[in-house]
Amino acid sequence: MPIISKNEKIELIKSVKSDSLRKDMEYLSRHKHNPVVVKGRINMDNLIVFLNEYNEFINHRPKPFRKIIDKNMKI
Repeated sequence: MPIISKNEKIELIKSVKSDSLRKDMEYLSRHKHNPVVVKGRINMDNLIVFLNEYNEFINHRPKPFRKIIDKNMKI
């Protein structure tokens, strides 16, 4: 576990005591939405769209496909 500085500890304590931050987090918790789950089931089309858009957002360059050569793989 990384050690944090004294200033960081003070900042964390202040943020924990913040009413506005607490209200914001409660609002986000009540209004969260999972775009991948539709009617209680995972919608693969939505998942693929989400992953493609996320990769574009983080500027992820796909790696070229490499065939797996191993013939006896055990998990």
